Amino acid sequence: MGWFGRERSGASAPGVSRSVLLVLALIGIGLAVAPLAFGMFDRGPKGAQMMQDFKPFMTDARLNGFQQHIRDIDAGVRETDGPVAAKLAGPGAAGHARFDRRYPGFAQFQHDWAPIDADMTHLLDTIQANVGNYQAVVALPSFRLFPWFFVIPGVLLALLALAAALVRRTSSSIRWVIVALGISLVLAPVAFQMFQRAPKGGRMMSTFKPIETRQKVETMQGYFGTIAVGQGALRLEIVPALRHAGLDDAQIAQRFPRLVTLDTRWVGILNDLTPMIGAMSDNVDNYQAVAGLPPFPLFPWFFVVPGVLIAGLAFASGRRGRPSLAPATAAGPIPT
Repeated sequence: MGWFGRERSGASAPGVSRSVLLVLALIGIGLAVAPLAFGMFDRGPKGAQMMQDFKPFMTDARLNGFQQHIRDIDAGVRETDGPVAAKLAGPGAAGHARFDRRYPGFAQFQHDWAPIDADMTHLLDTIQANVGNYQAVVALPSFRLFPWFFVIPGVLLALLALAAALVRRTSSSIRWVIVALGISLVLAPVAFQMFQRAPKGGRMMSTFKPIETRQKVETMQGYFGTIAVGQGALRLEIVPALRHAGLDDAQIAQRFPRLVTLDTRWVGILNDLTPMIGAMSDNVDNYQAVAGLPPFPLFPWFFVVPGVLIAGLAFASGRRGRPSLAPATAAGPIPT
């Protein structure tokens, strides 16, 4: 009987090492629980609701209409405080003082209007400057779906790592599935143009921070009450006074067109502007929820970084695990 040569020795079977599988499983678990850590399942739907509620107002055509409303109010106030006041109470400072005493409701409105005009114009300018940023955000997948973009690949990665650890014969093929999964995560931000769109969303959120607050919204709502008092003075006091001064409606419209425009269009102006302020009010909490998420410009990297790690670890581990054959060595003479 004799001793045969030693068996060929080599590295582990091609696949992913157990230590790498453990790391991959941890990455997968991290991806799956990230939405819970960031509150995405609660905040994501609120962000989607905010985007939906803002949609009717985030167009240049609609915002240009709002701007025109403010210009119409301003023109009506200026004309009433100037030529109309002179017609009803006489020219000069003394006449203007008499006008203010006769029509205190309008006098108070005229005094309050300048800061209201400045604030409303700034608000509309700010919103209009972010129309493009808003369009970039809504072009991304819905906020409701964002949590699942982490959970699904995370759970899948963890299951693949577990399967590769339990069934070593299939670990090589699973390795390539893991590599493909990592590459998919890297490519997802490119496919959704997140590197261009996410920073625009971040700029929109930063710009809206001082205007999407409860205090700001309540201030805006108070403006409409002030304007309504002033328009009431126009309709109930000043226009009747012009008629009493001998002007018929056609003459009033001809001599004071801006006053008439404000008076006749006020209900339409109110009905057009009020829903926008209402949408702002309804979404204060939704905005705060979205603002509590990580900054928008970081979102692409939440896919790219784990994707590179996943693909790199799986690919490199497989290369290290390729088998090598050692030459057979004699163990000694073969005894008879």
